[in-house]
Amino acid sequence: MPIVAVDPSRPLPLYEQVYEAIREQIVARRLRSGSRLASTRVLALELGLSRFTVVTAMDRLIAEGYLVTRRGAGTFVVGMLPEQRMRVEPQRRTRERSAGAGAAPRLSARGALLASVVITGPRYERGEPRPFRPRRPALDVFPVELWARILRRRWRAPRHGLLDYGDPAGYGPLREAIAAHISVTRGLRCAAEQVVVTSGAQQAFDILFRLLLDPGDAAWMEEPGYLDVRGALIGAGARIVPVPVDREGLVVAEGVRLARSAKLAVVSPSHQYPTGATLSATRRATLVEWARAAGAWIVEDDYDSYFRYRGRPVPALHHLDEDAGAGAASRVLYVGTFSKTMFPSLRLGFCVVPSALAGAVANLRAIADRNSPIADQAALAEFIDEGHYDRHLRRVRLVYQERYDAMRHAFQRELAGAITLAPASAGTHVLGRLADRARGGESLAVRVARAAAAEGLVVFPLSRYCQARPAADALVLGYGGLTPRRIAAGAERLARVVEGLR
Repeated sequence: MPIVAVDPSRPLPLYEQVYEAIREQIVARRLRSGSRLASTRVLALELGLSRFTVVTAMDRLIAEGYLVTRRGAGTFVVGMLPEQRMRVEPQRRTRERSAGAGAAPRLSARGALLASVVITGPRYERGEPRPFRPRRPALDVFPVELWARILRRRWRAPRHGLLDYGDPAGYGPLREAIAAHISVTRGLRCAAEQVVVTSGAQQAFDILFRLLLDPGDAAWMEEPGYLDVRGALIGAGARIVPVPVDREGLVVAEGVRLARSAKLAVVSPSHQYPTGATLSATRRATLVEWARAAGAWIVEDDYDSYFRYRGRPVPALHHLDEDAGAGAASRVLYVGTFSKTMFPSLRLGFCVVPSALAGAVANLRAIADRNSPIADQAALAEFIDEGHYDRHLRRVRLVYQERYDAMRHAFQRELAGAITLAPASAGTHVLGRLADRARGGESLAVRVARAAAAEGLVVFPLSRYCQARPAADALVLGYGGLTPRRIAAGAERLARVVEGLR
């Protein structure tokens, strides 16, 4: 339906006004090539004109080559305009590019910082995933048909509540299902009222940081650390304090030395991203004691906690806070997501907050985007309650162990002496340390990542996750979304890349 405004007081005939309005929209590509226009009867009714007037305008557009009719199908915008046939269009586009060229728009200081933190990597459009992109779950083993059946059942007889706006805090049965599930699997003592459903973990970070931090407040962040967290802290105006991570996780004593009075610390204690370290019991206790003494908050990103396939499960840091279920006294805020345990496009996550904060967090959720799709939340609640979620988690743990073992064997065979994989007991990615180091200038990891991209591989240098150049030259390598066959083929290609740079 083109936008046409006619003015009977103009000296131009009405059919000419209709013709000019539609032609202008076609030339400007607001009506795109191949678009089907409404019938002349519908156009005449909408414009309040006689059908003869509209037919006259349309016939002229057809005669001049802007529209084409297809018998039994309707009237469509042509693929190539008359101006293009006469080679006028390229000149017009050149003028438009020249007119549009100029200085980039001025951003605020915070906007420039946010624009510099690129948290998304390359995505494949079709076919199998490219090795070795991190943070990709085993989508090939997700029970798609089961999930589709649950969704169909929900939509077959939708209640009014599935179609209307929902509670910004989340769909009630889903909040109850999450609270019950994490109380068993992660040791969290919380009520459903403390659970706020978000659009993935990223929105939970954004809401919590904006709610708890004033511009300029100091916040601890793991170094190396999660880029998504860095972006959310910048968005909240925080002063980021990089705190180093070693084999025992966050070096809490160094954080205290650098910024004892920080208002917030963000940690991934179960499986640190990207190093894979687990925060030791001693440091967990020290971190909670610091937060209580300083009146600070701890935001726990329970990254990859469900994917531990070797050793005993590690309880959530939230479990250490003896007041975790009592409300206002709790200092640990827990963030979880279903993007990694199910599939990323679901865009459902959650945070567990003290009862005194739950209303404010839900209100910020409403300001951000109101609520997540109710039907998806209802389907997920059923998926959890019926035990499908637990069964899926048990299955993918075995899959990830198999894929890590395949990764280790493939790299030993193809890249022995060049890249050494760090030991792993959980997760979907691993660090690969490079034997050679660049002498000054650009690191070897950066060069390998760039050369690998040209070969259809996706590997990230460890420096991508650091605010200062790391001491070790390493690559972050994902294996969770790859079959053993794809892992072996990717290792062969990466070996050729590394050999070409040595």
